[in-house]
Amino acid sequence: MFNCIHHALVFMSPPLPRDLVGIVLTPIDDISGNLERKLDLFPVVIISLSAMIGSGLFVLPALAMLEMGGGSVPVGGVWLAYLLAAIVVLPGAISKSELATAMPSSGGSYVYVQETFGPLIGTISGLGLWANFMLKSAFALIGFKAYLWVIEDVIGFDINLESAAMLLLLFIVAVNILGLKRIKKVQIPIVMISTAFLFGICIWALATMDMNWDAAFSRDAFGTGIESVATTAAFVFVSYAGVTKIAAVGGEIKNPSKNIPQGILLSLAFATILYVFVTMVMAMTVDPSMFMEGSHHAREDPVYIFATEVGGTDVGLIAAVLSVVTMTSMALAGIMASSRFPYAMSIDKLVPKVLGEVHSKYHTPHWAIIGTGLSMAAAITFLPVHDVAELASGFKIMIFIVINGCVIVLRGSASSHWYKPEWKSPMYPFFQVFGIVGGMALLLLMGAKALIGGAAAVVLGSIIYKTYGDSNTEEEMTPWETYVLMRTNPSEAERRRRMASFHLADTDGSGKLDLEEFVSAAELLGLEGLDRPSLEEHFHAADVNENDLMEIEEYASMIEKLTSKD
Repeated sequence: MFNCIHHALVFMSPPLPRDLVGIVLTPIDDISGNLERKLDLFPVVIISLSAMIGSGLFVLPALAMLEMGGGSVPVGGVWLAYLLAAIVVLPGAISKSELATAMPSSGGSYVYVQETFGPLIGTISGLGLWANFMLKSAFALIGFKAYLWVIEDVIGFDINLESAAMLLLLFIVAVNILGLKRIKKVQIPIVMISTAFLFGICIWALATMDMNWDAAFSRDAFGTGIESVATTAAFVFVSYAGVTKIAAVGGEIKNPSKNIPQGILLSLAFATILYVFVTMVMAMTVDPSMFMEGSHHAREDPVYIFATEVGGTDVGLIAAVLSVVTMTSMALAGIMASSRFPYAMSIDKLVPKVLGEVHSKYHTPHWAIIGTGLSMAAAITFLPVHDVAELASGFKIMIFIVINGCVIVLRGSASSHWYKPEWKSPMYPFFQVFGIVGGMALLLLMGAKALIGGAAAVVLGSIIYKTYGDSNTEEEMTPWETYVLMRTNPSEAERRRRMASFHLADTDGSGKLDLEEFVSAAELLGLEGLDRPSLEEHFHAADVNENDLMEIEEYASMIEKLTSKD
């Protein structure tokens, strides 16, 4: 009942004083709208996997072997880099699981960052998220070109690979504008077939071929040691970028407090096993030098090389075709996901409204989709494949760092912003601190390119916000500002919380509370151990004028007495 009272107060009360705007003492509404909650745990896991299994396994292993070998000699210990990357991803996955159960609306990381840190950081994170998904999709199309070359060689028909990639990109953009939702249903069987094929090839190799265990486990397999492993882990981090995608459809998941965290963690565990197992067997089956194409250049079709070595040309061709289909599917989903960030930012008035326009016929954000497609075309044309992978990983690491920070900030400011997740991270704040420190370490190891990319996102996001978003958004107190204030000036933070409860309860804007409004204000503050008769007694005791009204000074004095009794 009290929840209903709280929600009513928000809409009935006059606007809060400027220094109190943003303090939310009422529970967050479930704004999933009319979306039907129909997704159980299994489809949730599959959706998450469909966002992960792609170029991270079909293209990246050979590049990672060269990265671990210092850029000159490929080595086979990359399975450990994938494992380390998963360990650093884990805290972010746990944090996002908590955030997804606290904010019932669909939207994902951008929403969480925006709600925690405000519009400036929201703009920067939205830009970073868009860049991450865009670059990952571009990476998939680069892999598409590599495997298309294999098909071209087999069929004996010349294909202009650059033109083919651009035509495919044009097709994918058109499909996204048309809004053909049934395409998404195709992604699930594609991912399941791809996964089964990869496991099957690995088991076939283990059963029929001589394994070179030293290639995966010897000291030389890990380059120069822990630094090489960590640097490569940062490089392959993008492979896990889709692990938290299911949070974006949180409004459609049954029992979200259970299925969201379980879905995220189970899909992460499965993807980790797949990445580690495949890359380990790949290194033991195929000499790492076979993944090279000339000096200092890794091949971008490692799964074809692996499948051909195990099963011959025909199996290799099947692997190439399956790779093309899988990465096309990934690029299709990637454009859809990445285009939603500028769309959401436009709705929040942080970027020009044209990016939020919806096609009159197809009901899709067509300008956001077109802009994303053009950016992908530029990335495919001008950026080397290694740089695309590195930048995508760098952006994702930064987002995971911020997501871990969101949980710490929201937990610390919960009394003023009613942060009440249905599922909470275990071992808080250990996981979050580990995720932040681990993420920062990986960023530093990645080197200048990742840091420059992140700095560019910060600068560009700040410019966009200052030139456009700042004038279109209202200033309000964010959980981050409350968090800082609670640690630098806790008495002021508490004063603001109490004043907010007064003004929210003052539904007629008179500057005074009657008995019912006082009871509502006390409830908003979360005062425990006080029943209705006790509150009535305190009200009349504070009413020194005996006019059955409590002024703000009387209210402040009474609340101080009630909270200092301990």
